[in-house]
Amino acid sequence: MAFVHFNGLRSLQISSRGCIFNPGSGHTRSDISNNRCSAVKACIKQPDQKVHLESKLNSVLDSVKWDEKGLAVAIAQNVDSGAILMQGFANREALATTIASKKATFYSRSRSTLWIKGETSLNFINVHDIFLDCDRDSIIYLGKPDGPTCHTGAETCYYTSIFDSLNKPQAEENNLALTTLYSLESTLSRRKEELLAPQQGKPSWTKRLLLDEKLLCSKIREEADEFCRTLEENEDESRTLSEMADVLYHELVLLIHRGLKFEDVLEVLRCRFAQSGIDEKNSRKPKTVK
Repeated sequence: MAFVHFNGLRSLQISSRGCIFNPGSGHTRSDISNNRCSAVKACIKQPDQKVHLESKLNSVLDSVKWDEKGLAVAIAQNVDSGAILMQGFANREALATTIASKKATFYSRSRSTLWIKGETSLNFINVHDIFLDCDRDSIIYLGKPDGPTCHTGAETCYYTSIFDSLNKPQAEENNLALTTLYSLESTLSRRKEELLAPQQGKPSWTKRLLLDEKLLCSKIREEADEFCRTLEENEDESRTLSEMADVLYHELVLLIHRGLKFEDVLEVLRCRFAQSGIDEKNSRKPKTVK
C-alpha cells in the first residue's frame, strides 16, 4: 500500500489495483475490491473545487499503450545531469506505485513482481516527474538518485562505449555516457587526479589553474568581463558563444578545485524554481569569513 501526496490535496492511498481511497474512512482492501473502487473526491486549494483523483489516475494509466504482457519500457533519468541511469519495465501497478510513492518502481519479468529501485541497496531514485513518449508506449522516470544506480557500483548502467570498444579493443568499460558539459567536467577531474602523480599526463592549462588560485580567479573575472562586453559592444553571436564557453570552462575548474560538482549547482537552481528570485536572495544567510 502506498501513499500519494498532491499539492493542495490531503493524503490518499493507492491500492495494489491502482485505485484511490480515503485512508481515514475505515475502508479495507476487500471493501475496495467489492465496491470496484468507488470514486473519491478530494478538496484542493479552493474548497468548492472537486476532482476525481481516481478517474484522473485511471485515465493516465489507461492512456499508456501496454504491450501484450501489460508492460512498457521504463527509463530512469537524472533530473539534474540528464544522465540515463537505467532501463527496466513497468506495468500498470508499478507506474501507479511510482506516482504514489515518488520512488522509481519497476516490474521484474523474471520474478513476476514489483520491485522498487533501491529496496536492497537503499540507492533509491526519487522521482520528480514522469513523462510518456509521443506513442505513449515508453516511460521516463525523471528523478534524483540517492547513490550509484548500477549494481556494479557505477553511477549509471550505461558505461560501455561501443566506439571505444571498436577503436580501442583494450579499453576499460568505465566510460560513462556523458553529455558535453559532463565530459568536460570528467576531463578536468582527471587533470586534478594527475596532480597527485606528476609523472602521469602532460602539462596543461587546467593543471596550472588548479595549482594557482590567484591565476584561476583572475581568469574567471577576465572571462566574465569579456562575456559582458559582447553585449555592451554588440559583438557578433559567435563571439558571445565563445566567451560563454570560456566562462563555463574556468568556473568548472574552480568547482573541481573546491571538490564540487556541476550537478550540485543544477540541484541548487532546481530548488529555486518555485521561489521568487527576490525572495530567494532575501533568504540567503550572511556570508561568513573563515
